[in-house]
Amino acid sequence: MQNTWKCAMITGASAGLGEEFARQLSHSVKKLVLIARREDRLLNLKQSIHESFPNLEILYLKADLADAHSRITVMNQAIAQGFTPDLLINNAGLGDYGEFHSADWQKIESMLRVNMEALSHLTHLALPSMIEAGTGGILHVSSLASIIPIPDFAAYAATKAYVTSFSEALRIELKEKGVQVCVLCPGPVKTEFGEVARRDQTADQMPGYGLFYVKKQQVVAEALRGLESGCVRVFPGKKIAALRYFLGALPICLLRKIMEQRPRRNS
Repeated sequence: MQNTWKCAMITGASAGLGEEFARQLSHSVKKLVLIARREDRLLNLKQSIHESFPNLEILYLKADLADAHSRITVMNQAIAQGFTPDLLINNAGLGDYGEFHSADWQKIESMLRVNMEALSHLTHLALPSMIEAGTGGILHVSSLASIIPIPDFAAYAATKAYVTSFSEALRIELKEKGVQVCVLCPGPVKTEFGEVARRDQTADQMPGYGLFYVKKQQVVAEALRGLESGCVRVFPGKKIAALRYFLGALPICLLRKIMEQRPRRNS
């Protein structure tokens, strides 16, 4: 992959797709900014990457991205230490699997803030330097769920619909300013996300998980290739890409009927 980025900032970098983004970018960027809540994991990741890339400059910052002050602080800290990002990967995200009426509101509120508000805020903070330089990249991690309303995943799917729509519009705004915007819309990926999203850890996995599962290494590789090549949306994996076109061709009335027949999680 031919990479033009110098400094990549990755949120949710302590595990899952965020960690994989850090590893795959390590060979091509000069600087990495890793942001997550779990500082011990960030330190372990930094040390692990340095074993293979000792000259790579890595800054890790602990932050709760649900808090606006924390978002401003990490961006200011990064810039002050010479880590001004020309690639921002908004990967951090939360989920909640179960009926909306029985959800814990604090969990829903945190999800709304991280999935939409934090993503938008960090993008707003990162863009001025990119626009001034006339180059940059924004990669937002959305979901296949962004194109369909999903019962028992109602709020999560809605937040990802925002991410996908926001990314599409932002791409048009920035097209003539040298800043590329790409949105990643994966299906099921084997990370900690599914475990955290489930309210009952003894419950079955979400329907369709195994059938459409794509490894995180493939998801990240396709996302970075898509960003480099100017793709607007990336649906990683042949099955997910095919499912995207199938779902997109359905009239909403038929899609509603299909969602009504979907296996439910009544809790």
